[in-house]
Amino acid sequence: MNLIDKIISKKARIGIIGLGYVGLPLVIEFCKAGFSVTGFDIDGKKVETLGKGESYIKHIDITSLGELLSKKFSATADFSLLRDVDCILICVPTPLNKNREPDMRFVFTTGQTVARHLRKGHLVVLESTTYPGTTDEDLRRILEESGLTAGRDFFLAYSPEREDPNNKDFNLKTVPKVVGGLTQECLRAAIALYDSVVIRTVPVSSPKVAEAAKLLENIYRSVNIALVNELKILFDKMGIDIWEVVEAAKTKPFGFQAFYPGPGLGGHCIPIDPFYLTWKAREYEMSTRFIEIAGQINTSMPDYVVSKVILALNETGKPIKGSRILMLGLAYKANVDDDRESPSYRLMEKLEGMGGLVSYNDPFIPEIGQTREYGHFAGRKSVAVSGDFDCILIATPHDEYRTIDFVSFGIPVVDTRHVIETKHELFYSA
Repeated sequence: MNLIDKIISKKARIGIIGLGYVGLPLVIEFCKAGFSVTGFDIDGKKVETLGKGESYIKHIDITSLGELLSKKFSATADFSLLRDVDCILICVPTPLNKNREPDMRFVFTTGQTVARHLRKGHLVVLESTTYPGTTDEDLRRILEESGLTAGRDFFLAYSPEREDPNNKDFNLKTVPKVVGGLTQECLRAAIALYDSVVIRTVPVSSPKVAEAAKLLENIYRSVNIALVNELKILFDKMGIDIWEVVEAAKTKPFGFQAFYPGPGLGGHCIPIDPFYLTWKAREYEMSTRFIEIAGQINTSMPDYVVSKVILALNETGKPIKGSRILMLGLAYKANVDDDRESPSYRLMEKLEGMGGLVSYNDPFIPEIGQTREYGHFAGRKSVAVSGDFDCILIATPHDEYRTIDFVSFGIPVVDTRHVIETKHELFYSA
């Protein structure tokens, strides 16, 4: 039986490498569709937790799928078991290094691991966001070190993840899946696979097009967020409320899409992905000025927020040095436990660098774990929200914060997310 027939009959075995915010939803959907799935991760704690039928990602509840997962799913750190699956989906991080250049260690190391266990008939799909050329040039070269040839001995494709954690309107199944294959046969195999779990696949002519499409999606958002962030600072100087401006502008039924300001960019996509294209563009002797300017604006927003905290404290006769500051929200977006690239960490670092005494509250993140850039914050615990501070900084718009009576605290509140809609002399919009 060929691979496509095995996929259509649900007899193909699925292997998913990387069991995080991208990989775990894939596990669930393939299991629901009737496939047997093996999840691979180097993190033994994740493997152990999943083995107990528990989830380590708050918004991904797998307890209701206990019986299904126990029959269809197994998690392991033994990558030799890749030989036993038919389709391998790579969902590993693609961060930036300290010079804001692509850090491809996870993809390339995973590729080397796959190559050691690659066999004829395998389908390998990269889902990690990356620069055009990663799949059909870099990953292909690594995989072909196995002695097998892509497009002849095994199938190779790229299909970018489009996850939006805790989005109530869309999920993996309902978001169209862009797919680019190395050859037409590679494309056919990948489409057959994803047609099994999503409502619509969108075939494109090559992996490069699929890689570029994902970058365009996130660059579009980055540039527009930068625009509204810059306008926020300008309108603040003019005494104009940016939030009211956006609400008015978005009543136009065409030609405008609302974007909202914030304390900086967070999440794995928008703060990182544009720089993958910026880096790749240098190979073609081209400068992506528009992207770089947007990046500069967005990465400078924490400085603007800190200036607002200084102003708020100054109005009450207090310097930032020695002042107790409570930051509300560590996650990069509302109502999730996802703190990847969260601007809250940068805010904490800047405020403490100026002598501030920063505590945090986040109902979704009771304790700070290990992060690539901010390991020195690991172990800090969320504290209760109270007025026992000199200033409150709202960094994440969790629903829980919208019910708090901040007036009763009698201390300045710097709001970066329009959580507080009422006006008060102690409330500062940032």
